Amino acid sequence: MTAEFATVLPAALLVLAACLTGLQLSSQHLRLQQVAAMAARGVARGEPVGAASGLVPGATLRVEHRGELACVTASAPGSRAVGVIGAVTVSAVSCALDGGR
Repeated sequence: MTAEFATVLPAALLVLAACLTGLQLSSQHLRLQQVAAMAARGVARGEPVGAASGLVPGATLRVEHRGELACVTASAPGSRAVGVIGAVTVSAVSCALDGGR
C-alpha cells in the first residue's frame, strides 16, 4: 500500500503545481487586460499612457494607432520567480475609439 502511495504522490504534486501555475498566469492576464483597457481609454482621450502601468508591477505598455482606434498592448513576465513561470510573458491588447485625434 505504501509503494502505491509513493508513486502517486509525485504525480499528484505535479498536477497541483500545473494547476496553480495556470491559475497564476490567468490572473496575471486578467490584470493586464484591465490595464490595457484603462490605458486605451486614456490614450483615446489624449492622456499619457503611463498612468495605468503602475497597476501591474513590471508591465510594459505599447501604444499603436490603427485607423480610428487607439490600441494598447500590455505585457509582463508571468512571475518574478525563476523557472518556467518566469520565462512566460503574458500580454493583453485593448482598443478604444480614438477621440483625441
